[in-house]
Amino acid sequence: MSKGQDQFSVRLAGSDADLRAAQRLRYEVFVEELGGDGPMVDHDARLEQDRFDPFFDHLILTDGAKDDAVVGVYRLLRDDQARQMGQFYSEDEYDLTPLKQSGRRLMELGRSCLAPSYRGGAAMFHLWNGLARYVIENEIEILFGVASFHGTDVEALAQPLSLLHHRHLAPEGLRVRTQAAHYQRMDLLAEDRIDRRAAMLQVPALIKAYLRLGGYVGDGAYIDHAFNTTDICLVMDTERLSETQKNIYSKGITA
Repeated sequence: MSKGQDQFSVRLAGSDADLRAAQRLRYEVFVEELGGDGPMVDHDARLEQDRFDPFFDHLILTDGAKDDAVVGVYRLLRDDQARQMGQFYSEDEYDLTPLKQSGRRLMELGRSCLAPSYRGGAAMFHLWNGLARYVIENEIEILFGVASFHGTDVEALAQPLSLLHHRHLAPEGLRVRTQAAHYQRMDLLAEDRIDRRAAMLQVPALIKAYLRLGGYVGDGAYIDHAFNTTDICLVMDTERLSETQKNIYSKGITA
């Protein structure tokens, strides 16, 4: 799909071997590093996989300096693919009715990860550049997906969750909400009790990147005990991006 001036290239997984490499990286990050698990995780083969994988496109970042090893992954599900599946992945956690009734072209993002030694540098730039190209080619209007804080102790995350709720809550037309049975309120602190600097230090880099691009958060968090995470739903309307942000987005962004 694209090739940088250095060793990185970004493309869609085109074979079973590509998919297994993506699932292996996901295992290293989500299972070994973050302590996640799931009913279809293959610990013997070290593959993090689920029933949604066959329906998603898998955007992979490879390192030519290491025999094209897969070092970054993004999982992408357009609305037409979701119809084949019968649902979006995040519908198990969130009521997506406002987005689905918008009549606009939707795409769900998920399972974004980089190998540890590639974080904070050019690798994320190239992965985002590939994502931006895919969005443009498929005329996507609204991006959304679950993003996670590590751990399930909501009180320990009261500062960042409250900050996101008070400062970045999606407008009603885009405001997805945690499914009622699993709703965890995010406004745990009044806005005047938030230490903004301390709160932002707890916000993962990927979430910060979406916020810088004009992204919003849905109403409520979801506690995912299997994955050992506290999830929020991020929503981004591509029409709301300023010209400056569009330039950043189309060129890629380091998160």
